[in-house]
Amino acid sequence: MSNNKQTVVDTRAGKIEGYYKEGLYVFKGIPYAAPPVGELRWMPPQPVKPWEGTLQAKQFGPIAPQNEMEGGMIPPAPPQTQNEDCLFLNIWTPGLDDARRPVMVWIHGGAFTIGSSSEPMYKASRLAARGDIVLVTINYRLGMLGFLNLREVTKGKIPATGNEGLLDQLAALNWVKENIAAFGGDPTNVTVFGESAGAMSIGCLMAMPKAKGYFHKAILESGVGSTAIPLDEAVDTARQFLETTGIKGDDVKALHELTVKDLLEAEMELRTAMAGPGEVARITVTSPVIDGELIPDVPNELARRGSAKEVPTIIGTNLEEWKLFGIMQPDINELNEAEIVSRLSQFMSAGDAREIVKTYREARQERGEPATPFELLSAVNTDLMFRIPALGLVEAQRDNGQLAYNYLFDWKSPVMNGAIGACHALEIGFVFGQYNDMFCGSGPDADKLSGCIQDAWTTFARTGDPSCESIGKWPIYGENRMTMTLGKNCHVEEAPYEQERQAWENISYKSAMP
Repeated sequence: MSNNKQTVVDTRAGKIEGYYKEGLYVFKGIPYAAPPVGELRWMPPQPVKPWEGTLQAKQFGPIAPQNEMEGGMIPPAPPQTQNEDCLFLNIWTPGLDDARRPVMVWIHGGAFTIGSSSEPMYKASRLAARGDIVLVTINYRLGMLGFLNLREVTKGKIPATGNEGLLDQLAALNWVKENIAAFGGDPTNVTVFGESAGAMSIGCLMAMPKAKGYFHKAILESGVGSTAIPLDEAVDTARQFLETTGIKGDDVKALHELTVKDLLEAEMELRTAMAGPGEVARITVTSPVIDGELIPDVPNELARRGSAKEVPTIIGTNLEEWKLFGIMQPDINELNEAEIVSRLSQFMSAGDAREIVKTYREARQERGEPATPFELLSAVNTDLMFRIPALGLVEAQRDNGQLAYNYLFDWKSPVMNGAIGACHALEIGFVFGQYNDMFCGSGPDADKLSGCIQDAWTTFARTGDPSCESIGKWPIYGENRMTMTLGKNCHVEEAPYEQERQAWENISYKSAMP
């Protein structure tokens, strides 16, 4: 990996050495905070201690401790070293100069429970090179170490609010603010982008007063802050955690003595216990908490009040998000319409569930689309969990006078003879240019789609407007709900799937997550 290029950079904590490959300077495994271990477990991230000499930044750092999960990361990720000491970031940059390129910071998904910045599908070289941008990917604490509220059950002895993972992300953004100029980046032009739990994190960051000024634009793929849970729900999860581990809330010593293995086993037990009767275990056990301080209120509500009115945004979803989760469930294709209504009734009244299913069935039949029970359940759950909350944030940004852009990704995966369709996470390969596989598909149309998305994303990072030569004019999401469809043929459409969207305006429903 070595050549004549100078690859040593001065950061505030010390010198680091990366490598030069294929036209990019690459730095991996840079610590952006002190190891959150020992007494720092469940504490807000602390500044990294300066080091002597030159830190070798040529390999990814360990990832946050996590359980393996069936269908968790698509495509499956190879095994990686796990450690509580996981707060590392990685950088790809076209030049170590004073060009002040736009900076894009990727926040990975994984239901706040799995994933890392070093997944192969997040290899950032193609996106950084094509867009001439500085690209950063980050780890953050997950699951029981990053999103477990222990403050109430320990009576403040452990002050964890359940938002330590978000504070990690903020610490990484602070590191970028302080250091990225040395990597050819502009600290005053930082775009955060992420998918699923990464986008949900960004939805929370947009609501957090403490995060103001750490980023300037945002791209949210398949997620907003709607999965942040009320404090009482977070406390209930913490109580279940204590019951599972057999530890009393005032026994701080015993909590700190729990091994990572103990924590992961407790998380798996809670996943199963939190699932409804006859359902598969939930993926999401812990998530950000509306603690009244860091996140003062429901994130989308705070956005409506203008919490992120200075932040231009791209927000979108995939056409068939839920199929990725639904296809894992046994006998899912044998459900009838009455059983679908019963499932949906945990999020709304039975009457509203029946009306929603009826609306979706009629709309799909009018368009000549399949209206089987599985297709109906997939369409309703996709909108309940992803599209409707996303449109709520787009509308909030629009109504606050901010540039807000919406997309709908409808490229279908060839996996399982097309059974999972335009599912959750499918767009990631096209964003990073790592799509040439069995999950995403390949060929000239795939090449064109990836180029369009990369150009739009990086142009937006540069200017705040995703319109570019390859994708054409991308209008803002106004009263006419203009939406960019990203697929085989990228095009602008007015108010797609409007009949279904309107159906949600007249009902009361609870937020849902996989």
